[in-house]
Amino acid sequence: MKPVILGVALAAVFAVPLSAPAFAALKVGDMAPDFTATASLGGKEFTFKLADALKKGPVVVYFYPSAYTGGCDLEAHTFAESSQKFTAAGASIIGVSGDNMERLNQFAADPNFCAGKFPIASDESLAIAGSYKLSTSTHEGAKDVRGVEINHAFIERVTYVIDKNHKIIAVMSSNDDKLTPDQHVDKSLDIVQKIASK
Repeated sequence: MKPVILGVALAAVFAVPLSAPAFAALKVGDMAPDFTATASLGGKEFTFKLADALKKGPVVVYFYPSAYTGGCDLEAHTFAESSQKFTAAGASIIGVSGDNMERLNQFAADPNFCAGKFPIASDESLAIAGSYKLSTSTHEGAKDVRGVEINHAFIERVTYVIDKNHKIIAVMSSNDDKLTPDQHVDKSLDIVQKIASK
């Protein structure tokens, strides 16, 4: 059963960047830029390397605006609920946001959201988002569903499915495709399951 997710209004605000120009996000067929980032799994920090993850199978890299906001909470919870299905398909998941590690450690361990089921990485410098040509935005004075001020930039909600050859085989965008956060999960799961069945 999905938890009650607060902050629906916040989710609507965070879904669309307000102050950054539109970029041409990477598309299907492009090579996915490699990256290394500090990440958290269940509140424990480690170094995530995309290249290493791809050696084991497809990777779902999903960018999201901020932990503890309505849409991002729903997306993380849905990924956590489906994590065993991704693993069964030979795929792994990594979430990426501009959150700092203190916030990510809390979110990664929160039983209502990531629940220690998959890692999330910090991109405070927005270098990873930039390499994927994603737009970012700032929202001065924004607070999360706990009432805590958010002091980082938001990355647009885009999900990539990347195959073992580092090629992007699917792109899901809440801006372009009007997908809800949980639809990012459902569609990426369907794709990796189809790869596994071949």
